[in-house]
Amino acid sequence: MHKLEIEVGRDILKKNKEEANQNLTALKRYNIRAFDILGSIGSGKTSIIEKVAPILERRGLQIGAIAGDVAGEDDFVRMKALNIPVVNLNTGTECHLDAHLVSHAIERLPLKKLDILFIENVGNMVCPTDFELGTDARIVVVSVTEGDDVVNKHPMIFRVSDIGIINKIDLAEAVGASVARMKNDMKRIAPQVKQISMSVRTGEGISQLVDDLLNY
Repeated sequence: MHKLEIEVGRDILKKNKEEANQNLTALKRYNIRAFDILGSIGSGKTSIIEKVAPILERRGLQIGAIAGDVAGEDDFVRMKALNIPVVNLNTGTECHLDAHLVSHAIERLPLKKLDILFIENVGNMVCPTDFELGTDARIVVVSVTEGDDVVNKHPMIFRVSDIGIINKIDLAEAVGASVARMKNDMKRIAPQVKQISMSVRTGEGISQLVDDLLNY
């Protein structure tokens, strides 16, 4: 990589960081807790929001969401069915959300009415890593169906995250995956990450995630 390309890359990340801080400040003005949810396509990001949002609402909290995808409205439609405010963000050719895109989505949400905002990032384990969005925490979701080496293969996304969810643990035996190996890899690579073993289908781990979210 040429020196000019490196400098341009640094400038982009610096600008993104500045806008992420502005997003966080804007959300804090309304006492909104925001969470960036990262993970591959099919890891279970949307399903987790579908499970957690109603529980939080029953506790008297108002939930909003931003659905990030390269194209389409699939996840947006699913979140809209929860009867919560949702903004759809399509990135086109980009494999991640950035703080600038998110800032425009935030402007379209009823901030005065929200307590918690979920930002579902584009399904990718690499691209979103360097682009903070302006949230209280980053949650990375992996599933056993991706293979029990998925954590070891993508160390950086765990190092920038606060909560690590190993999802679909009810399928581990069927797909020959070792949850223990995934947990050990996560602990070795990113010891700061709060680990949650989860099955959206059975509900295991959901209450733990809710409790963790409420602690931010």
